Amino acid sequence: MPRRQGWTMEGFTAWLLTHLRDQSAMGDLARMAAADPDWPSDPDRLGTYTDHLERRGATRAVLEDLTDAWIRYAAR
Repeated sequence: MPRRQGWTMEGFTAWLLTHLRDQSAMGDLARMAAADPDWPSDPDRLGTYTDHLERRGATRAVLEDLTDAWIRYAAR
């Protein structure tokens, strides 16, 4: 699992990174997070990640994938 300085390796990000090899929208999102040196480390709230992706110009589809991933994370 990639480590970035300042990343909290627990919570949503750590969970998301377990999907790096998935051939799905979740895997795409995980790879996007892993490649982003500015990916938020905390707080662990959906709005934190949504705001970050919106500032980066994410498409509606990516934001929907993030929401879907968050729902799966919260339901685990």
